[in-house]
Amino acid sequence: MLLTAIIAYLALTVGIGAWSSRLVKNSGDFVLAGRSLPLFLSASALFATWFGSETIFGASSVYLEEGLIGVIEDPFGGALCLILFGMFYLRPMYKMEVLTIGDVFKKLFGNRIEFFASVFMIPAYFGYVAAQLVALSLVLGAVSDITLLQGILISAGIVVFYTFLGGMWAISITDFIQTTMIVIGLLWVATMIANEAGGVMEILNQAPENSFQFFPEGNFNSWMNYLGAWIILGLGSIPSQDIYQRVMSAKSQKVAVQSTYLAGIFYLSFGLLPLFIALGAQVLYPELSLENNQMLLPRMILAHGGLPVQIVFFGALISAIMSTTSSGLLAPAAIISENIIRPYFGKKLKDSHFLWILRFNVVFVALVATLMASLESNIYDLVAGASILMLVSLFVPLTAGLYWKKASSMGALMSMVFGMICYLAVLNFETEIEAHLYGLGASIIFMVIGSYNFPDRQKHTHGIP
Repeated sequence: MLLTAIIAYLALTVGIGAWSSRLVKNSGDFVLAGRSLPLFLSASALFATWFGSETIFGASSVYLEEGLIGVIEDPFGGALCLILFGMFYLRPMYKMEVLTIGDVFKKLFGNRIEFFASVFMIPAYFGYVAAQLVALSLVLGAVSDITLLQGILISAGIVVFYTFLGGMWAISITDFIQTTMIVIGLLWVATMIANEAGGVMEILNQAPENSFQFFPEGNFNSWMNYLGAWIILGLGSIPSQDIYQRVMSAKSQKVAVQSTYLAGIFYLSFGLLPLFIALGAQVLYPELSLENNQMLLPRMILAHGGLPVQIVFFGALISAIMSTTSSGLLAPAAIISENIIRPYFGKKLKDSHFLWILRFNVVFVALVATLMASLESNIYDLVAGASILMLVSLFVPLTAGLYWKKASSMGALMSMVFGMICYLAVLNFETEIEAHLYGLGASIIFMVIGSYNFPDRQKHTHGIP
């Protein structure tokens, strides 16, 4: 019965995606839903940006091992990103009226930086989507006999199908339904756990030592790594196409700003629920301790939840993961089409051609991500790696381009290249401070050096419009 309900839910999602294709008339509709989303669709889409495998599977697993201080990256960093984006980045970029974050770099620094920013951004999404495919496969494997690889292939096929047809319209409409499922499912399970344990305080009182430690203890290096955890998602996801396309799909700048704040508050609020549920599961059912703690929550529900709560919980899990996966597929597909292909073939191809190029790019990204998913199954590591790549290469040029008048295209290029090189080089050594902090520092330094030594002769659209 549970498997039947899941199949029915997946069929409904695919059906919505097929229906959404009727709303797609051009590439702008496919990428940004025609910039026409009302507040409830815009906010739910933003909430669902990262509320997927990492938040429910990865973060809850890490929390049981390390406590709150181990999950600063997500959900705390994710909520921080949404708030900062709404406060400092949304308004200047919304006024540019462009399709992709790559187009923003073009406005700020010209064609060359548009190309390099796009090339640096695209690989980050392969691991990100791979993480979601692994998670969705784990869910399907928990209620059936399919293998991890079979689940990855099935998951990729389902999400590719409705994203291929409906683009951002399909993502936005399904996100609203999926967000509703997430909220209902997590609240239901959290209430069930609390009731069985004799109340929320009973669970909290039995929590292991250091479960609620929020600040580090120790030396300078500990505090630097703590800061580093905040900025992986908090800053690293700001220059990303997935959050850009969700924000810019809002029907007005005012709606977009309100959506980021609402989504940030909801993300943190509901992002804490999987941690509470995992803690309750550990307290109530210590026998469920697994070799792979990523599967603790679904195993608990299957063993101790009735059919109604199983249907709602697994519906919530699938909803969270599919919404994140579809956005992760569309983001690099849009970058490849608009910032890699269009600059060279734009005069030869019609917009209808680019619409199909976008769709086939979705399939290409899915194929690469499927290959990665079959090779690496640690969800938390896959997602963190994706955000770090954008943090060390793209965050500084974007911020400088918007707020520093002296920022130059050569400074931006040097910031991207040397930030990435420094990060990759430090990864080869055992350092007490995380490698991405060295990469971010190098990105800042070379942005300044490059801009002062190689100023732009022809000014681009620097600063807030």
